[in-house]
Amino acid sequence: MAETKRTGKGEKEQNIPRAALSEGILTIEVDSHVETPEEQEDARWHQLLNAHRTRKILTGQLGGIEKLESGWVVAVTYYNGFRIVIPMDEMMINLSGDGREHADTLNRQTRIANNMLGSDIDFIIRDLDEQSRSVVASRKDAMLKKRQTFYMADNEGENPLLYPGRIVEARVIAVAPKVVRLEVFGVEVSVRARDMAWEWMVDASERFQVGELALVTVNKVQVKSAEELEISVDAKSATANINKDNLKRCVRQGKYVGTVTDVYKGTYFLRLNIGVNAVAHSCNMASLPSKRDEVGFVVTRINEKYEVAEGIITRLIKRGTV
Repeated sequence: MAETKRTGKGEKEQNIPRAALSEGILTIEVDSHVETPEEQEDARWHQLLNAHRTRKILTGQLGGIEKLESGWVVAVTYYNGFRIVIPMDEMMINLSGDGREHADTLNRQTRIANNMLGSDIDFIIRDLDEQSRSVVASRKDAMLKKRQTFYMADNEGENPLLYPGRIVEARVIAVAPKVVRLEVFGVEVSVRARDMAWEWMVDASERFQVGELALVTVNKVQVKSAEELEISVDAKSATANINKDNLKRCVRQGKYVGTVTDVYKGTYFLRLNIGVNAVAHSCNMASLPSKRDEVGFVVTRINEKYEVAEGIITRLIKRGTV
């Protein structure tokens, strides 16, 4: 029953009664129903319970790396508003070629995982706690399941879905100046920056970003088992080679502007503004150029075999910034 209270001059003002929480939300349309925040959370939790029961592969963004009070180092992601933790030994991070073979495995895994922050990762729920609504998952389980699906044929004599020569989408999960780390349907692989694009780059992060997708061509697949599986891919062969056409813009003794992309043992590698890769074995400057510097370049030879212009750096136009 509604309460009343007196106002000035003997008037009465009627208060609207508050509905009990158990009655739910009173809607304008009598027959409709609006879920409370608690009901919405219960529905999202029920989705996780179903995913756990069916071992469904879920995807979330790698949002953090934490060390718990128990000493565990875990990766953290969120799904449906719930925090998901993945123990580092369940991240299935490929350590081959990281150059730290003699270092502690956990430190190597954590170092690479830090560079993967912001990338999309798959996982399968291992365990849930109803009371605390905490979730533990495994990226390894998800990756092995995807390997089984995409790299192994169901029947003998059939081709798997992923095989040499096929162009596929890959997730960019980490980027270094000279290397891009990809995840290709459950397999991590590191690709040199020079195999990711036809044009030479100072830094691969200028072209590729964590969280993006890249088209790659599968060059090799070696399968012993789901656990022992190696692939090689490149992005160059998945896109048109414009170097040959661009090289036609060059003429001998032509003068062009370019950016130094790398310096190795006295040899300068450049990307000319006309869209041509170039090599300079000598430099007519008192102060030698560095990476990112903008320079003047004279073409002395057009090397059609390697699709590069060869020549001499003649002057510094502008110092580059890091």
